[in-house]
Amino acid sequence: MLKFVFLPPHNEARRSWGERLQADLTSYRIVTAETEADARREIIDADGVYGWVPPDILPLAEKLRWLHSPHIAPKADFYYQALIDHPVIVTNPRGTYNDIIAQHTLMYVLALARGLPFFMKAQHQKRWDREAPRDEFINVATTTVLIYGVGGIGHETAKICAAFGMRVLGIDTRWEYDTPMLEKHAPDDLDKLLPEVDFVIVTVPHTPETEGMWRADKFRLMKKSAHFINIGRGLTTSLDDLVDALEAGVIAGCGLDVYETEPLPADHKLWSLPNVILTPHVAGKDAPGVTDRQYEILLENMRRFADGKPLINIVDKRVWY
Repeated sequence: MLKFVFLPPHNEARRSWGERLQADLTSYRIVTAETEADARREIIDADGVYGWVPPDILPLAEKLRWLHSPHIAPKADFYYQALIDHPVIVTNPRGTYNDIIAQHTLMYVLALARGLPFFMKAQHQKRWDREAPRDEFINVATTTVLIYGVGGIGHETAKICAAFGMRVLGIDTRWEYDTPMLEKHAPDDLDKLLPEVDFVIVTVPHTPETEGMWRADKFRLMKKSAHFINIGRGLTTSLDDLVDALEAGVIAGCGLDVYETEPLPADHKLWSLPNVILTPHVAGKDAPGVTDRQYEILLENMRRFADGKPLINIVDKRVWY
């Protein structure tokens, strides 16, 4: 019989998964470790685990062959060198947020195209101002959008953008989807593409390669009328450089859901800049059905693991996704 351990901490929704899975999978003994002491004891003979395995606990795992990450893009300390070197296979719940986060992204695109930040400011001031936006409205059907990171979320975003008539450019290193709706490019093409685009949409995870990649030199390559949107990970973008670009008119505006520091400090300049939309890392928060989707991915992989079949959503540990 296989042993699968849920490692702490637990949230309310996932706490019930152990019982559900035990009812569906008779080939497993499923254990929920409530404390670090429990985790240290139970991982010794575990075949698979759900959660984060701290560096000091990994050496205790004598049988561990599979780790399922709760997050598509976990914090940087999730993939430490000993875990990367370990033979354990890591999977994640990618694909469960694709449509929800793509919709959040399009909210930014349409709102920035129609000057919504300026109208919202006028609304809060009870001011009837038909000339509130400083720039002309944008017809998105005439624009070019660059999606940096065409995984599941980027792919879904590309489909919606194409449906609005936008020309869609995509950059990725690992093309997993059929993408007839966009023009495919390699990361080396970024600098030559930036002067062409009206919207840059960043969906990439935080990795050693993407950390801090969006900085002053990239913003200077963009059109003055262009907008920058980041719904991937905050550490990919220098907020100081982004603020400088916005204040100097190097780019026209931005929409952000993720930040270098979260929560964003109350005294940060971004809060008061015009033509900026800020949401507090909520693009996928409490989305209906997402928890069920995540459960189904875990259930499918547990069945595959028990049957000796290839797992889905395998992570390349070297690049963290």
